Amino acid sequence: MAIFLRIAAGLFLLSQIGVSSGQEQARIARGKYLMEGVVACGNCHIARAENGVPVFSKGLSGGMVFDEPPFKAYAANITPDPETGIGKWTDAQLGKAIREGVRPDGSIIGPPMPIEFYRRMSDADLAAIIAYLRVQPPVKNVVRRSEYNIPLPPSYGPAVKGVSAPSPRETIKYGRYLADIGHCMECHTPRDERGGLVLTSLGAGGQVFKGPWGESVARNLTPHESGLKSWSKEEIAQAIRGTGKNGMHYKPPMAFDWYKNISGADMNALVAYLGSLRPQPFGGKE
Repeated sequence: MAIFLRIAAGLFLLSQIGVSSGQEQARIARGKYLMEGVVACGNCHIARAENGVPVFSKGLSGGMVFDEPPFKAYAANITPDPETGIGKWTDAQLGKAIREGVRPDGSIIGPPMPIEFYRRMSDADLAAIIAYLRVQPPVKNVVRRSEYNIPLPPSYGPAVKGVSAPSPRETIKYGRYLADIGHCMECHTPRDERGGLVLTSLGAGGQVFKGPWGESVARNLTPHESGLKSWSKEEIAQAIRGTGKNGMHYKPPMAFDWYKNISGADMNALVAYLGSLRPQPFGGKE
């Protein structure tokens, strides 16, 4: 009887290990889909050559420079390298950095990290992204600390926990969720003279981005005459993946190298959400 109980206990333990392993693999797969799709962290954190072209062989080892008037920021190394990356950070510390903008040493992460939008990320998707980051190859790459000529906030708000994503069956709500964690409006909403987003003109475009590619201007994503009113759903989806209505290939910082991996169902939800926005003139100005 004792032998039978030990065998049964062992089989139960093995079955639980199998379940746990399967859950972890599913979590990593979800994280891979998010990171290589709509969340597109690699658009900033991927290593890049001097001409701005992604160097995928060096992974998410950072170094991209954002040289704006109020700051000069450098994308962090988010590979599991223990010395120059996130290898020594706990899951809780990594989650706090992503969703609350606070590093393990208590310092605040500044722009262009879109913390205001990442605060809306679900607990499950945050865990999936962390699981994905854990299995990336560690890459040793020392990245300079960012420099700010503006005061950073003491925090971005209270601790975030207990966040759930809407059901994909709620198409527009789920589309908004995807747009939030994909921080679409971080680029496609006008900013005021202090650099803050003008949320009354959500999605109206107008921001100018300069880089090795030259200069690009964020489009108006609202269903206005100066925006997407005359565009079909298929044309909008194609544009999100990088090719405009007239066949022109869009410039960075549009994350088309990642957005091309967004599933058809998720793309439909994103397009439906954009169609629900209040029509706004380009840049929020008549």
